[in-house]
Formats: sequence, structure tokens, C-alpha cells
Amino acid sequence: MNGNHHKPHIVFYFSDTGGGHRSAAEAIIEALELEFPNALTTEMVDFFKDYAPPPFSKMPDLYPELVKAPRLWGASFYATNGRARARVITTSLWPVARIPARRLIREHPADLIVTVHPIANTFALKALGPNRPPFYTVVTDMVTTHALWFDTRSDRIFVPTEMARERALAYHMPAEKLEVVGLPVADRYCTPAGDKNLIRKKLGWPLDKPIVLMVGGGEGMGPLGKTARAIDESGLDLGLAIVCGRNQKLKANLESQKWDNPAFIYGFTRDMPDFMRAADVIVTKAGPGTIAEALNANLPIILYSKVPGQEDGNVTFVESEGVGVWAPKPQLVVRALTRWMSRPHEREKVVQNARRIARPDSARRIARVLGERLGLAKSQEPPEVETTLTA
Repeated sequence: MNGNHHKPHIVFYFSDTGGGHRSAAEAIIEALELEFPNALTTEMVDFFKDYAPPPFSKMPDLYPELVKAPRLWGASFYATNGRARARVITTSLWPVARIPARRLIREHPADLIVTVHPIANTFALKALGPNRPPFYTVVTDMVTTHALWFDTRSDRIFVPTEMARERALAYHMPAEKLEVVGLPVADRYCTPAGDKNLIRKKLGWPLDKPIVLMVGGGEGMGPLGKTARAIDESGLDLGLAIVCGRNQKLKANLESQKWDNPAFIYGFTRDMPDFMRAADVIVTKAGPGTIAEALNANLPIILYSKVPGQEDGNVTFVESEGVGVWAPKPQLVVRALTRWMSRPHEREKVVQNARRIARPDSARRIARVLGERLGLAKSQEPPEVETTLTA
């Protein structure tokens, strides 16, 4: 791996069980390109899909269906959580995981490894053995972090919140290995807000009404349509921007309806950074990526659904930091909006709190640590990093 002209190679272990793992890896790769142009190569490996034996190899396909049984999913999350239980899981599965884990390492040699998924950590570290490259973990759950995230052999573990750090300490992680950096998101979500009216003009949104941005995640999950209709029928004078993601059925259904307020219906879109900068409030499921992006845009947050288990703590975080509210029923969403619209000073306080706790430099901070570990010097050349995706 270490010839005279060799560029250091970083391998990211991820899996598409939820969108957050992939997007965190992509955000860090983008930050590496910006911080150290032309200085390294990167690669993403979906360890579940490409290396896990059946039925685990089907996890990326099964995940959207599994979380549709939220009580069962939440119960399994808590039943397997805890240091001792995590050790039982990894020990009992090691005979099954050993050969594919060693094959993954052999087929994807690295100068540095980054994991953005809790399942990868212990199996990879066990397979690597003592003579291994530097190994870093980026935790993509904001608060309710499973014990599998924390393996004391990891060189450093980046966590998104102080609450996540406290949980890591409770799992007996050495404090010096933990760093609170926020959640890494794409660079386009990290630039200053700019002129809201200018962005609205470009989008064709009204300038004289508050805009409520509604998001259901990439799959358009949660009671998005029902909540949108409740807001529209509430008598509030506002505009709605509703992002249905890949849920084409929901998009077609909403487009066929008559709306009292201006309503803009979108499918999967690359314009979310502008949507967030142009909106006044976001109504969303409690996904960590969307929360981090909304904070970077200083956008008050109403959470209307969550995945039990890993997203439970996201609600606690949003409420305890004063950046939003939990409103799991359409009428509660309407009540929160009514309060904020009728009391602009309250909404402004929430905006200030979001500005205070936002961490738009998260991906860059992680990238700088990785680059320094590899002995890279920051360069002024235009970015051009080779990135390979194995998925």
C-alpha cells in the first residue's frame, strides 16, 4: 500500500439501512475533497449488501419494511442494547461473520478505515487484528446510540451531541477517544442562509406568507399527507412546501387535491438546502440528518413521527435544546404552528437556539482529523478526488 507515489486510501464501511449512514459518509468524503484536494482516494463499501451472509445481506432491502412495524423495531432495539448484550451478539455471530469480514478487509485494503454504521465496528476490528490501519467511528445517531457503536479498540469516535458522548461514557468508552463534532451533512447545507426573499423568488414561493416546509424523508414516510391537510384546513394563512421524496403515490394524491393555501408539491429533490433557507418552519420525521440540516438553516422544527429506538433521543434533543417540539398528531402540529405564527417573538427565540447549537463545520472537522492522521497537508489545488462506490 505504501509506494513512493501512493495516495493514501480511506475506506468507509456503510450500509443503506436508513439514509443517514450513506449521507454521512458522502459528506465526509466531500469534506476531504475540499480540505485535501488531489491528496487521497476514497471508497464506500456496503458491508451488509456485499459481504454479509443471508439473510443479513438483505437488510438494506428489508429495513424500510421493518420500520413499518415501529413497536417491534423499538422493542428489538432496546432488547439488544447494553454493553453485555452487545458483546453476546457480536460473540455469537462471529463464527458467521468471520470469513466475510476478513474477505472485505482483504478485498478493500486501506490506509485508514471509517465506519458510519454500528454493526461494522466490532466485526471489522476483530477481523483486522492488532496490526491494522487507523480505525475511526462516526456515530450517526444523535442521542439514542446503540452500544454496538462503541468499541474501545476504535482510535477515535466522533459523536454528534453531548448527550451521545454521555451515553458513550456510560458504555465505558475512554473520554479521550470521544469528540463531539455534530452530525456531518453535505456542504451545500452548511453555507450561510443568504437572502430568504431572493431564494423564494427563484422557487416561485410567495413572499408575503410564512412558509411551512414538510418533509417525510427520502421515502416520504410518516403521516405526511394527513398532516398537510390538517394544516391547510386550520385557517392559518401560510404557504406549504411538501416534499414527498420517492413516494410517487403520495405526490400524485396531493397534486390532485384542492388547497386553500398556496401548496407546492415535490418528489425527490436536490433543492432541499434552498427549501430550508427559504422556509420559516420545518415539519419532519425525527431523522438525524434532517434535524442537523434544519439547525444549520436556523429553522424551527416540528417533529411529527419517529423510528422507535434510535430516533427516540432525537425528540429529547430537539425539545431540551429549545429548537423545536414533538407533535405526533396533526392537531398538535397545527397547535404548534398556530402558537409560533401568533407569537413571532417565541419563534425568533427558537431560531436563535438553532443558531447557537448548529454545527455546520462537522464534516470538515472530521475530515481534518483524518487528513492529519494520514500526514496530509492542506492544499490550494482545485478538488479532484477519486471516489469508488461499492454497493
